[in-house]
Amino acid sequence: MLYLELFLEFFKIGLFSVGGGLATIPFLQELANKKDWISIEDISNMIAVSESTPGPLGINMASFTGYLQSGVAGAIVASLSLVLPALLITILIARMLDRFRNSKTVNRIFYGLRPASAALIAVAGWEVARITFFGTEISDFLWKNALLAIAIWILLKKTKWHPVIFIAASAAIGILFQF
Repeated sequence: MLYLELFLEFFKIGLFSVGGGLATIPFLQELANKKDWISIEDISNMIAVSESTPGPLGINMASFTGYLQSGVAGAIVASLSLVLPALLITILIARMLDRFRNSKTVNRIFYGLRPASAALIAVAGWEVARITFFGTEISDFLWKNALLAIAIWILLKKTKWHPVIFIAASAAIGILFQF
């Protein structure tokens, strides 16, 4: 029964999280509120781990949640069910795209999906920022995190360093300064 629940929940997330990995975050937050599989803090930690490990964010997060619930088999079920909708839709679109390449309706659909993707990613970004800067209590401002984020923002704008440098440096700073 758990495998079916994992499959259905992550299939729905995969089906409706238009915009990629970051767009899965609002759906994962809803899942955290609905099921006791993960907490909002787990999601924040999963984002940090997923962003610093190879692979797509959504799949990493699905694998983590599935693994917590049912080990390797749960990770496999959650991960495969997350990508299955995209695979099926991509195959369907690829087969039909040549016929509808010049269709105004299809072009309008794609233009309409862009704001939805942007909104889902913005909500996810807002939630990550809120958790990063305030933790679980909105009254607690985590000034170390804010200073690190500002420093990284400035360095990102002024340098052409690879993102891995920022991830490794942030992890080291977190260890050294006990974030």
